[in-house]
Amino acid sequence: MNLIDLFCGCGGFSNGAEAAGFKTSLAIDVDPILTSSVGVNHPGTLLKLGDISQLDGNLLHQYAEKPIDIVIGGPPCQGFSSMGHRRVDDPRRSLLGHFYRLVAEVKPRLFIMENVEGLGYADARATLDEALQIVPGRYRIVGPMVLDAANFGAATKRKRLFVIGYDEEYVDPLNVSDFSDVRIPPATVRDAIYDLQNATELGVIDGHDFWQIEHASAASDYAQRLHSELLQFTGNQRTSHKDNVVERFKAVPQGGKDAVGRYPRLAWDGQCPTLRAGTGSDRGSFQAVRPLHPDEPRVITVREAARLQGFVDDFKFHPTIWHSFRMIGNSVSPIIAREIFRIIAPRLGVEAERIAAE
Repeated sequence: MNLIDLFCGCGGFSNGAEAAGFKTSLAIDVDPILTSSVGVNHPGTLLKLGDISQLDGNLLHQYAEKPIDIVIGGPPCQGFSSMGHRRVDDPRRSLLGHFYRLVAEVKPRLFIMENVEGLGYADARATLDEALQIVPGRYRIVGPMVLDAANFGAATKRKRLFVIGYDEEYVDPLNVSDFSDVRIPPATVRDAIYDLQNATELGVIDGHDFWQIEHASAASDYAQRLHSELLQFTGNQRTSHKDNVVERFKAVPQGGKDAVGRYPRLAWDGQCPTLRAGTGSDRGSFQAVRPLHPDEPRVITVREAARLQGFVDDFKFHPTIWHSFRMIGNSVSPIIAREIFRIIAPRLGVEAERIAAE
């Protein structure tokens, strides 16, 4: 099944789809920074930088060079986020309609849209309903439904709104309960990052800090499924804080919150709260608050955040920590994406790759 990823960012949605055996032939986004590692992580995927509002279905078919079976995407969510201003005149809101316009023009067998929970709130729901009117009547719509990555086995609590549409000529019936009833036990923070503590730094190559995992067999099943073949990974450089900040962080208990910066401290046996992206330079370059390590008086590293979100250790982000956290915070958790595609696969008449979720 051939898949295209609109508003792809760093490719978390595609990463999960590919883990279930699907192939992403084309990825499109307007941001050269957030997509900078797509070529490394998805070498068989054609990346096109461009404004999706200026594209049409014929062009996407030309880019893909083969029939497009599935369209996925997470249109910019900032205009709908409960953490933002939710301005009705935010121009990014219009991109939601362009996603569904392209679905109508491409005519895939199935599409999946992901966005923030706030898109379903009363002051935004009309925008979603209006956009869905663009979709041809032959598509059956499943949702909108709010799904939490933790219920799909991830180590993070991350509620997101999903809408799935499918052509009944090609896809067997799907229902909200197929997804909302999933209850895979969530991984804990300990499962996700404990084995990173004793990793050995190997050096820096092309701006990326490389590390080697020691005692891999002692890692949790969750961590072992994310290990790379060589047990190496990138992006684990610790942030150096000022002495007064270090002292302040030392006083925060697991599960507590720093009173000044509102940094939450992770608990080893809990899940990570939703990781936020912050903003790009066009929106003031604001960094999102990062959780504190359960024991150490510092914020988590890029790789720790990636593990909590469910990215494999082979996945590379940006050499700059700020951009890497933007990539992770903007991404769909690969774990929930993988499980969604495993549910969908048999309805499409294909067999999903089986990677044990237990």
